[in-house]
Amino acid sequence: MLFITLLVILIILMTLMIRVVPQGSSYVVQRLGRYYTTWDSGPHIKVPLIDQVARKVLLKEQVADFAPQPVITKDNVTMQIDSVVYFKITNPQLYAYGVENPIMAMENLTATTLRNIIGDMELDATLTSREAINSQMLQIIDLATDPWGIKVTRVELKNIQPPTAIREAMEKQMKAEREKRAAILTAEGEKQSMILEAEGHNQSALLNAEAEKQAMILRAEAEKEKEIKEAEGRAEAIRKVQEATAESIKKIREAGADEAVIKLKSLDTLAKMSDGQATKIIIPSDIQNLVGLIEGVKEGTQS
Repeated sequence: MLFITLLVILIILMTLMIRVVPQGSSYVVQRLGRYYTTWDSGPHIKVPLIDQVARKVLLKEQVADFAPQPVITKDNVTMQIDSVVYFKITNPQLYAYGVENPIMAMENLTATTLRNIIGDMELDATLTSREAINSQMLQIIDLATDPWGIKVTRVELKNIQPPTAIREAMEKQMKAEREKRAAILTAEGEKQSMILEAEGHNQSALLNAEAEKQAMILRAEAEKEKEIKEAEGRAEAIRKVQEATAESIKKIREAGADEAVIKLKSLDTLAKMSDGQATKIIIPSDIQNLVGLIEGVKEGTQS
């Protein structure tokens, strides 16, 4: 019975003495009311009634979303701005003992810093300079929270709310700007359409002119080819007639015919060559004399 009692007491003491710190956390331990050590993740032995866990610290990156703060710009416009701060605890001891409430202290510091920065800027600059404001706030807050064991990694302005009248004026201005851009785009589109249409007409006219030019060239080439063929045909006909005449004259001479018969045969050939054609024939002088002789004979016969 005594053994069981001692075993139970031992188990209870072991339970009270052994503490396990989870991953991503850290425990700040006090001994007899004073800072003693910082436990990282893993098992640790705690002396009962002497050691005390003063604060459990989360080492992961955390996000603090602060309520909207009223700020006044340089041109006396009151706005509501809410900010988001991303931070990590780098020194659990400073975080536990550096300030009473680190998150509240960081919120007040953020609000004060935001008022100081916005107070030096006009409304238009405030609305268009978020990145510059974020960067400036990050530098100031990160430096101020170092003694608290906090590392600020990022500061973002989540929402900027100007007064209602200014928001309405801004919406009207934005609407007018959108309508202006729409009108410009419409006009530009119509202009481009007209340009494309004119270019299309011009291109069509050029193509038609080029086609007509090619057609005229082809017609001229065809006419030229036709005339060449006709001329070649006439030349070939003349050549063949001349060859036939020469052959006839040759045969006549071989048969012993006199010169007058040959000339008459030549004259007959020339008549056949010029029959029905607008052809100019140059008659040799000896044949012309023969024609004159024939005319003289005809006149003598009639007398």
